[in-house]
Amino acid sequence: MQRKNNILNTSYIKHTKRSSRSGIAMIMAIAVIVILATIMALSLALTSQTTKRSTDLYLYEQAILLSKSATEYALLRISQDGECVNHNLDFSPPSPLDYYDINITVWYVYTSPSPCAADRNYTTVTTPEQNGSVLMDVSVSVNDTTIATEPIRFFKRTIEKL
Repeated sequence: MQRKNNILNTSYIKHTKRSSRSGIAMIMAIAVIVILATIMALSLALTSQTTKRSTDLYLYEQAILLSKSATEYALLRISQDGECVNHNLDFSPPSPLDYYDINITVWYVYTSPSPCAADRNYTTVTTPEQNGSVLMDVSVSVNDTTIATEPIRFFKRTIEKL
């Protein structure tokens, strides 16, 4: 019978070193996967936040442009209907922009003999340079909560010459 000595066998020593190396490689692979998963989760969170900010900024910039258009529209309506008519204009834009609500309040500025004497939405002034002006408050807001994540409202006050 032959005696087998595993201590002197070199293949046994190589086998044990390989198993300890593959264990460290497994721990390093798990660490790399955890680090990559953390980086991916942070990038996903930042992407969703950036999308929200971009949407809100787009809606706000569009509200600013709509307020400029609403001011021009109110001046057009005043010139068509005559002075001292339609002091509060409330309207919504057509179909692609129908989630906006636009409100315009008009105050007329005249000297003492005012054509709007029967109306309460006028102010008298003493200088002839200010005679025939209009003070407009334009408010644009988003009335749909599914589009914007937070309330969006833009207010603009202008003085226009009639």
